[in-house]
Amino acid sequence: MPAIVTEVCAIEEVAAGVKAFTLRPLDGPAPPCPSGSHIVVDMPPPGRPAAYSLLDPGGGVYRIAVKHEPDSRGGSRYLHALAPGSRLRVQAPANRFPLAAVPGPRLFIAGGIGITPFIAHMAALGADANYQLHYAFRDAAGAAFAAQLAERSERGDARIRLYESRAGRRLDLDALIAAAPADSQVYVCGPERLIAATADACARRLPAGRLHYERFSADTAAESAGFEVELARSGLRLRVDADESILAAIERQSSLRPDCLCREGYCGSCETRLLAGDAEHRDQYLNEAERRERIMICVSRAAGSGPLVLDL
Repeated sequence: MPAIVTEVCAIEEVAAGVKAFTLRPLDGPAPPCPSGSHIVVDMPPPGRPAAYSLLDPGGGVYRIAVKHEPDSRGGSRYLHALAPGSRLRVQAPANRFPLAAVPGPRLFIAGGIGITPFIAHMAALGADANYQLHYAFRDAAGAAFAAQLAERSERGDARIRLYESRAGRRLDLDALIAAAPADSQVYVCGPERLIAATADACARRLPAGRLHYERFSADTAAESAGFEVELARSGLRLRVDADESILAAIERQSSLRPDCLCREGYCGSCETRLLAGDAEHRDQYLNEAERRERIMICVSRAAGSGPLVLDL
């Protein structure tokens, strides 16, 4: 699908180190899309495309929030240097984090910049919807939309709960999930450790199928070890270091250039047949059945020392 050319028509600092960008497609208003959707923004070389959740996906424009990450691969630094009038190429919205069309209360759990999809979800659900938002962050000054959400809470919206760790308020996930009604649907977006802790609590407290998650950043180096991959059709055996993805290792050590776009586990373009080996899946694309035979090589890894055998 061809990229959409957009113009940056507004930039707003929504917290220290966090900017919201409003992108207007040049070929006409952006069509509405469901809450939970994201776009992939193309970056100039040597930067890599990056996925960002849409804040309000029904207004004819694309609006995203980006936290400046000094140690990132360059996407946030590039975006934070833009001025209104700049142009960006984006891919059409996709949705890997929709609201499940099932009854029961919704429990939203956000960490840091992982708040972004919930801004859209809460707007879509409306004023009287049955949900709770639990938003954990280090300090309010650098937490996107914390001031606006705190104002809602102070005006009496008991569904909004904020946890500023620097002020001594911490989110107790075990207690939160233990107190949730049995028919709750739990949604979590944030760092890997928050998602893992939420998944563990849900596994012990709620029936299967109640957890929905989205990673705002795919940190392939976190809590990882190196391993080996075999590329069956190419006859190659490659080492994947702890701080790189399978995709990056292939690009570094061979002439192969597998299809890729977002490099965040969202878009599905790098989907590859998994012929053998146990994989640790970190993507937002494949379902459980597909994961037995497929892998997203931009983010997923070997569950142990490997090797993984891939149809490449």
